[in-house]
Amino acid sequence: MTQLYGGIEAGGTKFVCAIASGPDDLRAEVSFPTTTPAETFGRAIRFFQNEAHGEPLAALGIASFGPVDLDRASPTYGYITTTPKPGWANIDFAGAMAAALALPVFFDTDVNAAALGEYVWGAGQGRDPLIYLTVGTGVGGGLLVGGRPVHGLQHPEMGHMYLPRDPEEVALFAGACPYHGDCLEGLASGPAIAKRWGQPAQTLPEDHPAWALEARTLAHALTNMIFTLAPQMIILGGGVAEQEHLLAKVRAEVERLLRGYIQSPWLKPGLADYIVRPGLGRRAGVLGAIALAALA
Repeated sequence: MTQLYGGIEAGGTKFVCAIASGPDDLRAEVSFPTTTPAETFGRAIRFFQNEAHGEPLAALGIASFGPVDLDRASPTYGYITTTPKPGWANIDFAGAMAAALALPVFFDTDVNAAALGEYVWGAGQGRDPLIYLTVGTGVGGGLLVGGRPVHGLQHPEMGHMYLPRDPEEVALFAGACPYHGDCLEGLASGPAIAKRWGQPAQTLPEDHPAWALEARTLAHALTNMIFTLAPQMIILGGGVAEQEHLLAKVRAEVERLLRGYIQSPWLKPGLADYIVRPGLGRRAGVLGAIALAALA
């Protein structure tokens, strides 16, 4: 009998819920806006109650925006903690789902789960360590080592690293992160681009100077990750990163910054097989939640 799992990709803008055993056996899927916790959780709960059609779910995986508490010994395990999203700070996410659905719940960040999904079913198969970086409404990074998401003090917060900046650019733009100003997320996220240039990223033409700056910012971050974490692949997801011309610019700038220092068969000229798009496409997050439940 095929074992079915529930998965939730919880983003600051929308929730995606699915029932599946894997990417080739997706039984049901729905997405809806992230509103209040009560309303959003209620819609997710009703989906799993109504769409399983009598087939039992073995577990539920949650891939959540953060920061989140992943320490099982903590009294706030499974909580969304210090998010700036109004109404969502200090919310017991995993506990609410477990109580309502009477299922084992396995909880991680959206990007750790996406990295896991890509490792199990997508572009990252056989690549370990593996990094998944999403660049969209926010910037977040997931890290797998030994086929497992990395947890420590909490979870990786790659989106909040600080990067070198040109003094003239510093004077023009202080950054958009409410906590850190000009961290990676404060410079490279979709809202940061819109704030810096006065229009959304998707409306900027390919030759706009925003893209050269975006590529340099992301490339500095990825180069730091390569030197410190030595991943065998970096997967670049999120709405901003879907720009094909941006990916080419990022690869070229990373290669320039590496300066030939690292010699590895994984780093072929052009880095086309090293810095890649998600093999699971926009379903990397929700399928990562399914993989999280199945792995656990």
